[in-house]
Amino acid sequence: MVDSVSGSGSSSTNTSTGQLQQQTLSQSDFLKLMVTQMTNQDPTKPMDSTQMVAQMAQFSQVAATQELQSSFDTLASGLTGDQFVRAAALVGQEVLVPSTAGKLEDSALSGAVNVGTSGTYVNVQIKDTAGNVVRTIDLGQPDAGLAKFDWDGKSDDGTQLPDGVYQMSATSGGTAIDTFVRGKVEGVGASGTDGTYVQVAGFGGALLSQIAQIL
Repeated sequence: MVDSVSGSGSSSTNTSTGQLQQQTLSQSDFLKLMVTQMTNQDPTKPMDSTQMVAQMAQFSQVAATQELQSSFDTLASGLTGDQFVRAAALVGQEVLVPSTAGKLEDSALSGAVNVGTSGTYVNVQIKDTAGNVVRTIDLGQPDAGLAKFDWDGKSDDGTQLPDGVYQMSATSGGTAIDTFVRGKVEGVGASGTDGTYVQVAGFGGALLSQIAQIL
């Protein structure tokens, strides 16, 4: 599923935009104004040529700035469209996104932790909605990078816990490290302010730039 989130402007906004565009002085208008001014000038007090050159230079600088801004806007629009198309290819694939919570579904929850230093002992703690630790997963001493884990929904005493949202935290050598949740990309969207995002099952919306790994 690919969708796009966009806003529609009101008629008053369109009217205001049109009025602003009509009030914009183009290069052709400027030259016509300059010629008219020169034609109607007082012969006894001719226009200062230095002032005329300065005005033309100033107008040229403003025009160049407007053209540059237009080029940047076109480039940004093209990059956003390209991002959206590439993100659509992720639909159906599984990814890792940063999160401190995960959704246990069908007695399964998968994720990963970001290990900064190899050789340190890494533990993942799963907590219920009340903040109680229900399961501690020992990952041993994994290499630096993303170390994956799987939870079968059972507590430390072997009790099968109900499906739902659980909190996750992890430590490496006693230091807190980032946790990630694994989920399937179900859709892609575009936000006018944040750019392209993906809809991840069991997590929700995540910006394209937040994806830590494509599995």
